[in-house]
Amino acid sequence: MRRGILEMCILAIIRQEGASYPSDIIRALKAQDLIVVEGTLYPLLSRLKQGGMLDYTWKESRSGPPRKYYSLTEAGKQFLESLIGQWQQLSQAVEKTIGNQQPAK
Repeated sequence: MRRGILEMCILAIIRQEGASYPSDIIRALKAQDLIVVEGTLYPLLSRLKQGGMLDYTWKESRSGPPRKYYSLTEAGKQFLESLIGQWQQLSQAVEKTIGNQQPAK
């Protein structure tokens, strides 16, 4: 479940920011308390790229070799919308289930 949520958040960040460098994605996730390390992010980006959800371009860097910047494909945009819809349904169902319960003492 966590992987699916991270995929949704990664795609949402890329949609919001436009072409994104992985360290910028990590920074955005950490800013929302979604702690992710590079060892987790790169396999997710690779899988999303292989699945046709992401594309990348190389951009020159002032401080070293060229960098990969990821952007959403049209399929990625549609997939993100689907994930957001599923998340909203799940979130509402969970909220209804636990919303009336009092915290344990």
